[in-house]
Amino acid sequence: MYSDKDPIVAISTAAGRGGIGIVRLSFEKEKSACVLEALFGHSDLTPRYAHLLPFADAEGELLDKCIVLFFQAPASYTGESVVEIQAHGGPVLMKLILRACLEKCAHLGLRLAEAGEFTKRAFLNGRMDLAQAEAVTDLIDAVSESAAHAASRSLSGVFSKKIEHLGDGVNELRAYVEAILDFPEEEIDHLSSGRIFERIDECLVELDEIFSKAHQGKVLNDGVSVALVGSPNVGKSSLLNALAGDDVAIVTEIAGTTRDRIEHWVTINGVPIKMIDTAGVRETVDIVEAKGIERTLQALGEADVVLHLVDASGEIPDDVQVLETVRRCVKKAVPVITVANKSDKAVRAGKLALEADCCFISARTGEGLDALKKQLLSVVNMQNSTDGLFMARERHLACLREARAHLSLASEMKGEFCMIELLAEELRLAGNALGEILGETTADDILGMIFSKFCIGK
Repeated sequence: MYSDKDPIVAISTAAGRGGIGIVRLSFEKEKSACVLEALFGHSDLTPRYAHLLPFADAEGELLDKCIVLFFQAPASYTGESVVEIQAHGGPVLMKLILRACLEKCAHLGLRLAEAGEFTKRAFLNGRMDLAQAEAVTDLIDAVSESAAHAASRSLSGVFSKKIEHLGDGVNELRAYVEAILDFPEEEIDHLSSGRIFERIDECLVELDEIFSKAHQGKVLNDGVSVALVGSPNVGKSSLLNALAGDDVAIVTEIAGTTRDRIEHWVTINGVPIKMIDTAGVRETVDIVEAKGIERTLQALGEADVVLHLVDASGEIPDDVQVLETVRRCVKKAVPVITVANKSDKAVRAGKLALEADCCFISARTGEGLDALKKQLLSVVNMQNSTDGLFMARERHLACLREARAHLSLASEMKGEFCMIELLAEELRLAGNALGEILGETTADDILGMIFSKFCIGK
């Protein structure tokens, strides 16, 4: 069983060739002299100063001349002492340096770091809270500029400060209510004089504002999954290419050209959108096409939004079963937007215009694409600017929902016969839910799950 006190090492740069590669070590301050002596033959490295040093393997053979940085605890990323070895970024050389570190420091218990272990130690040592720690990997994994900016804001503590402010308000109310327990015969007067229920309602308003921003932040984090469905040759692949600005999918006049799902990320007004082009839905005896249609139905079940394409030119008649299949397979409350493609050849505009939520476009000319983009952002509540948003995850939203449920129960207790003990308990549970976002009340198994999704070396 590994300990959080073991010295650890990992390659911190991405796999592959590069000008520079970094091997990072983290260890307790008391082991600093021993680690430096084992690695470089001396321990007199000036903290936070770049040293050009030869680095040899365990047998004394020179591997490279490296830039070495030493960060003495607690002034480091992890809160422990940290050494970063910057060498030429060849993958073989990186592995040799890593192996040499493990061999030279084997007597000190040095081991390979687990995924996210450097950031986990930063959290455990108070260098950042859990929401900030999660923002580290969100920043690394950002798929759009807006997502990167939002993750950076979370990493700097914008989200955490909002949660702290709300949590402080809830905990202050709880402390006041628990103090009233010492004066049971006057508890109702104390509740009124302390504006307890008014302040609970104010906390609910503040929580709802945070939840709205957090929900938008989750969209930036996860992206929006959009499935393109419809009969063969209605222009699904053409629409994907038009939105991507590139020939991502093959387009031909032959029905059933797309046999497999094609995924491509696009960015619309800063919001990352995963477009999923699917096989046209129809009855077929072709085994390969049937498999593609099966994957189409799977994509429908995973989508956040469905674009149901129909042919406005009248060349391809609507298949009623396609829309029925879409409605049957999509998740509950998932928006389905009817998109009438080939509007430049439209002869059925009068009929389709009567259909609810029908959006006319021409993937060939680009007509109507801007309106489609606006409607797409609107149905996921991302039509406004992403400026000022912070990154959030489903875990955060779940905690906020739980906190709101307890605050709502507390708010409903206003009245002549309020049970003060239950009121205090609901406030305590609300505070715990908010604390879980920052890692103040998070179980160890949840922490393990969160950090296991980080990359090695971070």
